[in-house]
Amino acid sequence: MDLTLAIFVLVYVAMGVGHLPGFRLDRTGSAIVGAMVLIAAGRISPAAAWAAVDYRVIGLLFGLMTISAAFMVAGFYDWVALKVGHLNVGPKGLLAILIAVSGAMAALLNKDVVAVAMTPIFCSICLERRLNPLPFLLGFCFAANFASATTILGSPQNMIIAETLRLSFLGFMAAAAPPAVLGLPVVWGVIVLCYRGRWALPATQGTAAPALPPPTAFDRGETIKTGIVTIAVVAAFIFSDLPHMLIALMGASVLLISRRFSSSNLLHNVDGDLLLLLFGLFVVNAALTATGLPEEVLAGLRHIGLDLRDPPSMLVIMAVLSTIVGNNPAVMLVAPFIGGAHHPEALGAAIALGTSFSSSAVIFGSLVGIIVAEECRKRGIGLSFSEFARAGLPTSILCLLMAAAWILYLR
Repeated sequence: MDLTLAIFVLVYVAMGVGHLPGFRLDRTGSAIVGAMVLIAAGRISPAAAWAAVDYRVIGLLFGLMTISAAFMVAGFYDWVALKVGHLNVGPKGLLAILIAVSGAMAALLNKDVVAVAMTPIFCSICLERRLNPLPFLLGFCFAANFASATTILGSPQNMIIAETLRLSFLGFMAAAAPPAVLGLPVVWGVIVLCYRGRWALPATQGTAAPALPPPTAFDRGETIKTGIVTIAVVAAFIFSDLPHMLIALMGASVLLISRRFSSSNLLHNVDGDLLLLLFGLFVVNAALTATGLPEEVLAGLRHIGLDLRDPPSMLVIMAVLSTIVGNNPAVMLVAPFIGGAHHPEALGAAIALGTSFSSSAVIFGSLVGIIVAEECRKRGIGLSFSEFARAGLPTSILCLLMAAAWILYLR
């Protein structure tokens, strides 16, 4: 048990810090190495390790990431970013439109893929217009994080939740969407207050950065094709009894067969590191579960009034845990212990809203936040930990309070 616990702790330290301290081993590498060491040391058998991997989650995530990547290859994300960025509106109006667009795209597509594709373009447009990029990039980041809780499609943790609790597409959406959508005006209001009088780019602000590659050419035909497939997938989620994984994989298969784009180009934009990360965490978590320690911890939590199957308790647990180790690892930690909940929709909403609303409290709380911070670094734009938290922390707290009231109503 000592070796299993030590490896588990080291893996989740890497999840929180971003790498294993003292080594150039990132989150994905740490999860994979941890899993391999546990198998090699006999702490979990190869058969048990394979059985621990939830193929439904992996298949669903791969299929939906492929669909989202198809929009990237077709130039859709670049086209939307350029259209929004060049609208002839004032800063507050541009911020509102940016939040709405970011929220809508994050709800229907993978928020991380959207952020990778659109953040550099929005940053460049702000600098061209001599606008301070920070309020717009933070609005984009917060809206993507919050609105991703609206549907199963929005983020990997939502897919894990839905598959674990056997939630339908509409059941998940009905439980999680109202506070997620209401969080968007909160994002706009807090940022407007925080950045009043600071909309223009300071004269001393650097704008030099490595030249961006030209925007991906917009392919109307491929965009329409991908849009039709996306609508068909969502309709099948709602009206069909087929497993979500099979529906997503069928949609991905249709898009991989193309006369315009090679399958390698499309698959290049699928986040394979995330899939490997989940593989590793499934094995590491299963090895720890076999020791019986998690049950002892759960008993202790219940003793102080925190029950993983109780939606209000779960909202608090996920808000804290995801801030420490990240959204996906936090959900992976609790997933084995939430089956058989009396209120699965409310519990699913608590997990989704807890992880999404807490994502904007700190700069490393989500991959979207990290992407925004990295783009600012390249451009010489000062986005410090305190600057991010100045708008992100009150936004997260307000939305978490709203989510708590909603979860109590659902329960």
